[in-house]
Amino acid sequence: MTLSKEVKAELIKKYGKNDSDTGSVASQVALMTENIKQLSEHLTVHPKDHSSRRGLLKIVSRRKHLLDYLRRKNEAAYKQLIEELELRK
Repeated sequence: MTLSKEVKAELIKKYGKNDSDTGSVASQVALMTENIKQLSEHLTVHPKDHSSRRGLLKIVSRRKHLLDYLRRKNEAAYKQLIEELELRK
């Protein structure tokens, strides 16, 4: 389950500092969130796909660590990001 180039480019343009900024925390979290959504839909159709479930859990954990880092470094950017991505916190 990979994201298409168009979706990646759109997310990076929206959340990155420039069009090629794939390293910023906001763009990484946005890409992971989209990937999590796709994997969740896949797992509703294929509930016994345990390798995809493991990958989903790894991505969720990685996103959580990035969000914790962002919260420590810039509380305002963290709140804005979770509001835009409609995450629960």
